[in-house]
Amino acid sequence: MTREEFADVVLSFPGAAEGTSYGQPSFKVRDRFFTRVRSEDASAVLSCVPADEREFLIEADPATFHVTPHYKDYPIVLARLQALGADQARGYLERQWRKLATRAMIRDWEAAPGS
Repeated sequence: MTREEFADVVLSFPGAAEGTSYGQPSFKVRDRFFTRVRSEDASAVLSCVPADEREFLIEADPATFHVTPHYKDYPIVLARLQALGADQARGYLERQWRKLATRAMIRDWEAAPGS
């Protein structure tokens, strides 16, 4: 997927908006970090991925998933955009979105057709 396609997926979540985090372009929900694409390697930062799941993903699909020393102590996996599918991205992003969204946002999301 391209950066633009990834941005389209990210911005499809209610309340998602472009912003900055630590001086880098990112996406936020309710002014809190949602995700970003690392300029160093065109990888998406996907939160809410526990270490055991992250290790499984990296072992099963190292062309897509990886981690850097900076993220090793956090529940985060990095995913190379060129190998990441839109549905895959949406699934991981939904985990983080649900942590950031209000109960009303989640209720509306779940009530919407096609959610």
